[in-house]
Amino acid sequence: MMKKICRFLSPLLIAALVLGSLPVAAAPSPAGGMITTQDALSAERAQSDRERIHTVLARDDVRDQLVAQGVDPAEVEARVAALSDAEAAQMADQLEELPAGASVVGALFAVFVILLVTDILGLTNVFPFTR
Repeated sequence: MMKKICRFLSPLLIAALVLGSLPVAAAPSPAGGMITTQDALSAERAQSDRERIHTVLARDDVRDQLVAQGVDPAEVEARVAALSDAEAAQMADQLEELPAGASVVGALFAVFVILLVTDILGLTNVFPFTR
């Protein structure tokens, strides 16, 4: 009795599984072709570049400076969203290269050294410990 049921159900089950998997296998890809590894990596890099830009723009001190300069932060976000992938990569690279306060520290150190030297030479009277 079980053998008869298995003989009858097995071909039906196989046919149902084969017919059920055909539409999935025959469906075209969304882009009309295969996506290359290079395309996937460039899309991932573009996304990470945009995230780095948004991270910098989300900082409170950056937002305060934007508002102080009269720039609406929402407009900045819209312009960042409108950047091409190449422009976003260039902007993210420039953000990485900019010094984080190093120029300010260097300038303050240079002013200190100049004032110290002029004070030692007796041209100014800024630091009392040079006498």
